[in-house]
Amino acid sequence: MAIKGVLRAGFIQMRVLNLDEAVQYYRDVMGLDYVDKTADGRVMFKGYDEFDHHSLTLREAAEPGLDYMGFKVESAEILEEYAKQTAEFGLKIEAVPAQSDQPGFGKRYAVDLPTGHRIDLYSEVELAADHPELTNPNIWQHEPKGIGVTGFDHALLFGPNAKDTVRYFTDVLGLSIVEIAKAPDGENNLCVWLTGNNKAHDVAVLEFPEPGKIHHFAFKLESWNDIGRAADLMSINNIKIDAGPMRHGVTRGQTIYFFDPSGNRNEVYAGGYAHFPDMPVRVWDFDHVGKGIFYYSRTLNDAFLTVVT
Repeated sequence: MAIKGVLRAGFIQMRVLNLDEAVQYYRDVMGLDYVDKTADGRVMFKGYDEFDHHSLTLREAAEPGLDYMGFKVESAEILEEYAKQTAEFGLKIEAVPAQSDQPGFGKRYAVDLPTGHRIDLYSEVELAADHPELTNPNIWQHEPKGIGVTGFDHALLFGPNAKDTVRYFTDVLGLSIVEIAKAPDGENNLCVWLTGNNKAHDVAVLEFPEPGKIHHFAFKLESWNDIGRAADLMSINNIKIDAGPMRHGVTRGQTIYFFDPSGNRNEVYAGGYAHFPDMPVRVWDFDHVGKGIFYYSRTLNDAFLTVVT
């Protein structure tokens, strides 16, 4: 196994305003597979190309936004080592028992980041009941529905003390910094993109005054043609598009940003380059950040940077 430490961003739990409406949207429009409902009323989903038990959990609440995001690590031994190093780093960490609030998941450690977010670290998760075929596999087991996202890909977190959170991701969890967007002063960072594998990113962190906010969470599609088809389906289903279809300069990904019925920003993402740990970090000066995010128009808009949940 070549990838060590953190393998990937594995799951995310989001708050929604109306659970029934959200279930219809994520199942029928986004095309995620409905997995099950927990005893306390949360609903779990997975992408058709994912092997793990689930990758998205929805919880009905008075306000939308992020509860927490999970990262899968290589082994139980690595998990315990990360727990020890997290405590030494000075962050609050708490063990979450196996098979508790996330069915199918083994022991987890909940970590409070300096940005006000919670992330969970885990090493064991059950295979999904309806996972991709393993023997003489077809391209898919069931024809994808709706937009047909293949699985959860990444998230962009907004909060204060981003520098310390990035330092935790790199110094303790061993994530690689892929790209950086500089702040107006040219010294500090506005946003940092990080990965634990050879994807362009698993998580990005942006300096923001309010803690614990999420800009978007993203699902993977296979191609630019799939991005175009997704835009068609968004129009048919009256989904509010925030930006796109377009391309990023950062990561070179092809993308659309849009909102779920509760106001959480989603992204569908295709393409992007492969990252390897020996690659140098790409850096965007602040006066070129517009090109980095909106590669074709090259102009940022205030709403894109300030509307968060």
